[in-house]
Amino acid sequence: RGSASEERPKRPLTAYFRFLKESRPAFRQNNPEMSNMELVKKIASAWKELPASQKQVYEEARKTEWQKYSEQLAAYKAQLTPAQAAALKEERKKRLAKRRSFRAKREMTVLGKPKRPRSGFNIFVSENYQESEGASPVAKLKQLFDAWRKMSSSQKQPYLQLAEDDKVRYENEMKSWEAKMAELGREDLIRSKKSRSKKSTTETGKVKASSRESKAKSKLKKSEE
Repeated sequence: RGSASEERPKRPLTAYFRFLKESRPAFRQNNPEMSNMELVKKIASAWKELPASQKQVYEEARKTEWQKYSEQLAAYKAQLTPAQAAALKEERKKRLAKRRSFRAKREMTVLGKPKRPRSGFNIFVSENYQESEGASPVAKLKQLFDAWRKMSSSQKQPYLQLAEDDKVRYENEMKSWEAKMAELGREDLIRSKKSRSKKSTTETGKVKASSRESKAKSKLKKSEE
């Protein structure tokens, strides 16, 4: 038997998504040259222009489906064991956390948050990835990781210096960005002075670079298992 979430009744479509689903085949037939994104925009525009009376038809269908869904959901929850109910709650928590994380990342992109500094190993990989041998991305990374591990300190030095320069770039860009966030009233996005001073130490930078290498090694091991 599958997990409890697999048997859970599906939420009904909203009025707009019902219209989108029904209209898509006809719109696709009439506009074969359009990309999916362009097609969805065209359907969204058609929905906006749809008379209220026609929109109401889709809204009524949603209400009917929602009533049926509510009854099915109540029956579904009633037959769950305490363990299944707990597992379902945990699944929902993880799903919401993932969604929140995605939204937060998207917001940071929109707000133009500077990209985090790269480690010496990251820079080495990006510069040598195309030329590296390997039939797959994982094989390429493994080859590069082995090459990095065999390099002498003097050979690694140019990449480590670039990483140090990137940290300076990041700190300068972050200061400007945080000043803008303060102007926008988004103090919640500004790092505390304590964490900032910790990140600025060379020792922390070394530990982070080492940690990234360890993570890369761990990922390679998992992919080979």
